Amino acid sequence: MNSLRVAVAGKGGAGKTTLSSTLARLFAREGHDVIVVDGDSNPNVATALGIDREHAEAIQPLPMGLVSRNLKGNAALKEPVMDIVRRFGGAAPDDVHVLKMAMPAHADEGCLCSAHATVSALLADIEELENTISILDLEASPEHLSRGTTRHVDALLLVVEPYYRSFETAKRMAALAAELPIPVVGVVANKLRSPDDASAIAEYCTRHGLTLLGELPWSTEVLDADKAEIPVIDYDPSGPVVAAVSKLRERLSTIKG
Repeated sequence: MNSLRVAVAGKGGAGKTTLSSTLARLFAREGHDVIVVDGDSNPNVATALGIDREHAEAIQPLPMGLVSRNLKGNAALKEPVMDIVRRFGGAAPDDVHVLKMAMPAHADEGCLCSAHATVSALLADIEELENTISILDLEASPEHLSRGTTRHVDALLLVVEPYYRSFETAKRMAALAAELPIPVVGVVANKLRSPDDASAIAEYCTRHGLTLLGELPWSTEVLDADKAEIPVIDYDPSGPVVAAVSKLRERLSTIKG
């Protein structure tokens, strides 16, 4: 399989990090090299992947100086992707690598333009790697889209809960994504408690021309796993949420051969 680059977006609390981390480990178990980039200024992916809190906090954010401008004026990495992963990445279970986007260390520091440029250049260069899956876990903001940070991904997953404000967030993000060269933009319905929840999201997607890529059920095991600080893939490996994410993984695998 060639490289596959996936970004996960949506309203705060929709379940982006749980989805990103579970997808990452499932892909890794299929024999892929997996790189997860935490694009949230309040990072949580490392612990969601199963790295203990002390080691997760020790992972250093990607420094601003990794990018230069190439002859076309685009942001480009100064060194190979895997060299960066080895220098700044953390090691998660199933041999998943995790990187953190640079974040503000102090108040009133200004914009994160260079941090976004670094992630964009990283995703661009990952395309050259064989058998590599990269997953970008986004913060609950359209900034990654408005800055074009996600322009190099192959698929953008919009995680939606079954209520109106979550629907509207996905619709606005889909409109921004349509202005970028992202081949696949789709909705992942999460926390479905009933057939009515699933029907409401499916109807909304049809009405607004959105593609429904996957459905994940409500599960108390996800909450229990979070309280226990254990990834749901370890806490409830044969449960319905992991099974649903595995089905989504299979669908994403068909995007690029």
